[in-house]
Amino acid sequence: MGSSFGTLFRISTFGESHGGGVGVILEGCPPRLELDLLAIQAELDRRRPGQSKITTPRKEADQVEILSGVMDGITLGTPIAMVVRNKDQRPQDYKEVEVAFRPSHADATYQAKYGIQARSGGGRASARETIGRVAAGAIARQLLQRSHGTEVMAWVRRIHDLDAQVDASTVTREAVEANIVRCPDATMAKRMIERIEAIGQEGDSCGGLIECVVKRPPVGLGMPVFDKLEADLAKAVMSLPATKGFEIGSGFAGTLLKGSEHNDAFLPSDDGRLRTASNNSGGIQGGISNGEPIVIRVAFKPTATIRKEQMTINDRGEATTLAAKGRHDPCVLPRAVPMVEAMVNLVLADHLLRQQGQCSLW
Repeated sequence: MGSSFGTLFRISTFGESHGGGVGVILEGCPPRLELDLLAIQAELDRRRPGQSKITTPRKEADQVEILSGVMDGITLGTPIAMVVRNKDQRPQDYKEVEVAFRPSHADATYQAKYGIQARSGGGRASARETIGRVAAGAIARQLLQRSHGTEVMAWVRRIHDLDAQVDASTVTREAVEANIVRCPDATMAKRMIERIEAIGQEGDSCGGLIECVVKRPPVGLGMPVFDKLEADLAKAVMSLPATKGFEIGSGFAGTLLKGSEHNDAFLPSDDGRLRTASNNSGGIQGGISNGEPIVIRVAFKPTATIRKEQMTINDRGEATTLAAKGRHDPCVLPRAVPMVEAMVNLVLADHLLRQQGQCSLW
């Protein structure tokens, strides 16, 4: 329970951070979809550890193996199983966690819920679990691109108190990938990198904000009431490790506006498509996509595992201190960019199949 996501385009992830490997089973992918297998690996390369001086030094190639559901690069319509083997496990780095709970980590709650946990690296609570999501999301991305030319692109908007003012409509993938922090504002990116390094040298960590835009989304995605598109997007990205907040369109800033200021006026259209003069709705109205760009923002907390000594308790409830060892990102955001994109792609692919199943007869 709790390891599956989606309705028709459905994934189930498996594996622990320091176990034999991690992976995913994807069900519902349509047959005869020609996959770019190198593009799947490229997404995992964007997520993998050890890729820069501001990420964890854990060395993993994260080479994906496709075990089923694909033949000669073509999907069969059967379950697609993908796995990545763990190569650089160091469970000895987590010996201190066996006697002390890491503050704000999942150690204490997992122990309270199950009475047992895979403490090495956090087990299922580790961001390493997201490898399966990113691999499946890469397939969802190709489905959306082939069917509607949809592009999902995320970037780092804020690190700590450094906020890049970026126009979502002008951001390019090249600008995002031009620096190791994945911020398309080159000047601010330099300051962000310096801030992450400085905080990391103190044995501390920092959080921030990721913004994501969906360009050319299919119209009509989302279901009334409980399966609204923004509700499923919120659940998807908030299921990622370290997430603490979600916004769409104007978000919380919209509460400062009057209705006359916030409403997105409709514009005349010769092709019958819905067009609006502004996009405070973030591309979704009544829970259904209107064809305008979908814009969301996701808040990530500072990495919970830090080297600074902290007060905590052990599994008997006794007071102790902990200065964590191991290899950890001083800031998760640069590697979280492809994770956010993956979850958005998965939601859109699932709703696209649901929409076609509901409306294709007419």
